[in-house]
Parts: sequence; C-alpha cells; structure tokens
Amino acid sequence: MITTQDWEDARRIWSYHQMGHALKPCSVAIGLGSHDLGVADTSVDLYKRGLAPLLLFTGATSPTTREWMPRGEAVHYRERAVELGVPGSAVLVEPRARNTGENIHFARDVLEKEGVEVASVLLISKPYEERRAYATARKLWPEVEIVSASTPMTLDEYVNSIGDARLVIDMLVGALQRLMIYPDQGFMIRQPVPADVSEAYQRLRQAGFTSRLLATDSPSS
Repeated sequence: MITTQDWEDARRIWSYHQMGHALKPCSVAIGLGSHDLGVADTSVDLYKRGLAPLLLFTGATSPTTREWMPRGEAVHYRERAVELGVPGSAVLVEPRARNTGENIHFARDVLEKEGVEVASVLLISKPYEERRAYATARKLWPEVEIVSASTPMTLDEYVNSIGDARLVIDMLVGALQRLMIYPDQGFMIRQPVPADVSEAYQRLRQAGFTSRLLATDSPSS
C-alpha cells in the first residue's frame, strides 16, 4: 500500500528532479535513450519548434528495453522521429551507450566526428532524470551550456503512463541516491539537496521503496 505520506514525499522528490530550465535554441538536442519513448516524442516537438537544428539519440539496450527495442534505444528513437516527420538527415544515432556518463561521452564523440560545433545542448531525458542528466553533462562537458528538458507532466500522469506506481517511486528514490553519491566518485557535479527532499528520501527508503537503490557505492554512472 502506498500511503498519503508516501505520495507527498514522492511528489517532493519528483519536483526536485526537474530543473525548471527556460527552453532556448541550442546547437543540438540530445535525447537520452531509455524505456520511455516519450523522450523521442518530446525531442521531435522541440525540434519542430525550432529549438535545435539537429537531433542526436544515444543509447544501446538494457534489460528493460531489450525485448521491445531490440535494435537499440537510439535506433528506435530515430525511427520514431522520422515517423513523426523529422528528416533523416537531421537525426544522428549513438548506439553504444549503456549509462548516463556514456550517453554524454559517446554523443560528444559523434558530434565531433560529424564536425558539429556545439556551444549549447538541449538535453532531453525522462522527467525524473533531468537533474541527473544535467549534473552528469556539466561534469563531463563543462565548456558547453546545458539546458535540461523532459516531457511536461505531473507525477500522477507519469505513473499512469508507466502503470506501476511503486516502480516509479522506486525509480525516484534510486535517481536521488545517485545524485547524492556520484559526485564523490567523479561522475557528476554536486547538486544541493534541500532538507525536505532529503527527509522525504529517507522516509521512502524506510517505507521499502528500495528496488532501484545501489547495493554498493562504486557503480558506473
């Protein structure tokens, strides 16, 4: 059972994970691969609004996506973008990355090889991964401006789209744990965590929302 307090804590963490950046035109839009095809849809929407002249999708597969994205997350995202009307010439693919750090490293490599000059990046992720994506990119690509974006939606809307409330709360808790421990391992810049968010995190851990927590403090980003 998910209590009223659990939902309040989850909403507090959900809000914290989102950066609230004002959208602006950038050199390129990078969509981070995942189980959420909404990342591709939002990338297309931002492209069509003129916020980036080029899309780059990055991501291999994971246990979550292997069955229904067998060609890789980035490839399926590209197919979705072309299906929605983006010219194939405006979509690059990076098919190897298996974590956020590799998303940034490998996407940067692709853009350099293509001769794309990058001063700013519109970084598109799942709603609860905005802050993690931003903090990782700022660490690994400090010389460019990062504008973090995701599909505009509430926690309730996202839960409805996934169909598993407990899993979503587990993912919120897991993403926050990484924001707290990864800076010490050099994977991302440090993000201040407000006291009320930290307290919500501890309550949800104690309530058993732990399936996405790391067992050790030395994973890859």
